[in-house]
Parts: sequence; structure tokens; C-alpha cells
Amino acid sequence: MAAPAVNVGSIKIGPGCDLVLIAGPCIIESTDHCLMIAEMAAKICSRLRIPYIFKCSFDKANRTSATGFRGPGLESGLKTLAEVKRKIGVPVLTDIHLPEHAAPAGEVCDVLQIPAFLCRQTDLIVAAAKTGRVVNIKKGQFMAPEQMIQAVTKSRSAGNANVLLTDRGTFFGYGRLVNDFACIPIMQEFAPVVIDATHSCQIPGGQGTQSGGLRQFVPLVARTGIAAGADALFLEIHDRPDEAKSDPATVFPLTELNELLKSCLAIRAAIA
Repeated sequence: MAAPAVNVGSIKIGPGCDLVLIAGPCIIESTDHCLMIAEMAAKICSRLRIPYIFKCSFDKANRTSATGFRGPGLESGLKTLAEVKRKIGVPVLTDIHLPEHAAPAGEVCDVLQIPAFLCRQTDLIVAAAKTGRVVNIKKGQFMAPEQMIQAVTKSRSAGNANVLLTDRGTFFGYGRLVNDFACIPIMQEFAPVVIDATHSCQIPGGQGTQSGGLRQFVPLVARTGIAAGADALFLEIHDRPDEAKSDPATVFPLTELNELLKSCLAIRAAIA
């Protein structure tokens, strides 16, 4: 039996609900850039009648290299996310890396995301849960899907059952991430499930000082995840992917978003 739907403001994610898009740049490059991406993505989603949540990070603490661009930081980044929420009128998601980030991020953001490498960090999950915001926990690349019930239980033990789980691939041993699409129905027993199609196409550390990737397979992972029954689609998108300050090898072109979403909707309709 599937877990019940989760509410992000007026948006419902879960069984029997519309397909939801969670998308935005990997990292905040500027307020104007975030506003532009959010506005264009929101317009596409409005035309297609897809509920939309903007995502972006104020800090990426898990860079491959110490010199990798990390973003503007907590205070400045939250101001940008608040501006997107106010001007574009969509919910916003950001990831947190430290328990002390949870409370201030929760004052602005509708969803707090736990990075995959940190999905076992009890204090971080509990701090996010205590804000009352929706908690999106990414499945660690080292975790079996059935093990993620423990992460969900940590949030519920803190009084927050509004949990999403996200699959972003599993380490396989030759530098690639591999998606086991059986993860989706397995984890849906505990919480609604998101398929992260862009991070799934990473080659971690594949360019030495940053992750490489196979952007051309993002549509394949997205469509297959939807065919497997994912409740929401997570994409990192950019107007100039090759110039993105984070994850340029996998961020998806904004110009191709409309066609990808149309194909995902068609698949969703076919399996209904």
C-alpha cells in the first residue's frame, strides 16, 4: 500500500495526484538568474498544468574540490529564495547540510532537502522535521531502498510525517550511477517518491575537480522514472548549461524542458 500524499502548500505529491516538477539551477548564481529560470519554468508548467516547485541551493558543501563554487551562503541565499517565492508565487526547496541551517531555511522554504550523502544523519533530519516543513530525503547512493524507512521514521519521530524520498542513482563500481527503478515502488510504501533525473546521470568526480556526467540520458531516466510510477520529477535546469557554475555536465537545458515534460505527461497518462 502506498504512503499518503504530502502537501507542499496547495500542491499535493503522492498517489492519485498530478505529476509535480521540482526544478531550478543547481546553485544560486544570482537573484536575477533564479528569477528568470523560475519564471520561465513556471510558465511552461502553467501551460502544461503541472504543479511547480522551484529548487536551488544556497550552499553546496559536498563539492568534489575545495575550490568548487559553493554559492552565496545562508543569509544571502535565503533572501534570493524568498524573492523567488514572493515574485513568482511558487513554493521553494533548498538543501541543508547542518542542523543549524534548518530553522532559518524553514522560515523561507516550503521543502527542506537532505542530501544523499547525509541521509543517515539523524540530527540533520530531526532538525529539518522540527521546522514543520516538508522534508525531502535523497536516498544515499550506498543505500538499499528498503533501508530508507529508517530515515522516514526519524522525521516522524520528531513529529513530522510530511516526508518525500528521492532516488538519484546508486554507485555501481565503475564510476557511474545506476538507477534501480524498483526503488520507486519499494520506497512508495514509506513516502511519495521523486525521481532525480539529472543527478542520476552524474559521473562523480569524473572531471577531476568536479563531477562529470551524461546529460544526453536525462530524458531517458526521467521518462523511465515516470513509467515506474514516480510521484514527482526533479531536474536541475539552466539557460546555459555548459556555463553553469555547478554540475554543468548534467544540468538540463531550459529550452528542452517543455518537450521533456510533454513526453512525461504522455507516459503518465498511459500508465494511469
